[in-house]
Amino acid sequence: MVSMNKLATADRVRVIAALVEGCSIRATVRIPGVAKNTVVKLLANLGTACSAYHDQHVRGLTTKRIQCDEIWSFCYAKAKNVPAEKKGQFGYGDVWTWTALDADSKLMVGYMLGTRDSDTARAFMSDVAERVTSRVQVTTDGHSSYFDTVGDAFNWDVDYTMLIKIYGPNTGGSAGGKYSPPPCIGVKHQPICGNPDPKHISTSFVERQNLTMRMGMRRFTRLTNAFSKKLENHASAIALHFMHYNFCRVHQTLRVTPAMAAGLADHVWELDELVALLG
Repeated sequence: MVSMNKLATADRVRVIAALVEGCSIRATVRIPGVAKNTVVKLLANLGTACSAYHDQHVRGLTTKRIQCDEIWSFCYAKAKNVPAEKKGQFGYGDVWTWTALDADSKLMVGYMLGTRDSDTARAFMSDVAERVTSRVQVTTDGHSSYFDTVGDAFNWDVDYTMLIKIYGPNTGGSAGGKYSPPPCIGVKHQPICGNPDPKHISTSFVERQNLTMRMGMRRFTRLTNAFSKKLENHASAIALHFMHYNFCRVHQTLRVTPAMAAGLADHVWELDELVALLG
């Protein structure tokens, strides 16, 4: 096994290639033959660098339409199994990732880890608003925490609608009820402010991004033991995923990366460029 301080760039690229394609830490150890601690340390360091790069460079966007959503995961243990001495501490139990996607370029404009409450919603939407320079149309689901926070974040200079899904009774039996939602029988548009274009009231693209996250990050896969043990590693994996998604991965429909479509890059990043963020 190779240690971190002796890991060549080519070996780092192989490790990162495995991680961004959804391999677990242990599978990544087996593929290039790198020590587990080395893989974890590389993930943590590069994740921090990716987060800093996103924060600095994904700004000044002329985005026209943004879709927002939240995706559930957990760290350390599921909420019901968290020890009493750790209950109530963020990073033990439920962890929600809030996401904002440009519906046209498919760029991940912003993301934030937190709880599913108004405080996180306010911080998240304020961060998204700071990255956009144009008037934008925003669509969210019906989660109540969005109701005032979106307008406040954009100083009410925004076209904002909630898209509320209406579900019917679950007819899939006990297993279907546990792991899948009941059938959606309709949607309701609830305009909050501005003049949203009805043709672009949708959360379909950001919901599809949830699937990309679950496929691209092993720790998001349901019904497995591939969960994050530490919040820091969870955050690093998410930062790496979105950096790779925005700058390295060619979108199947757009035929360019989201960063290129948004005017943030002029070429498809190679993995060695991603690794070079480590300095």
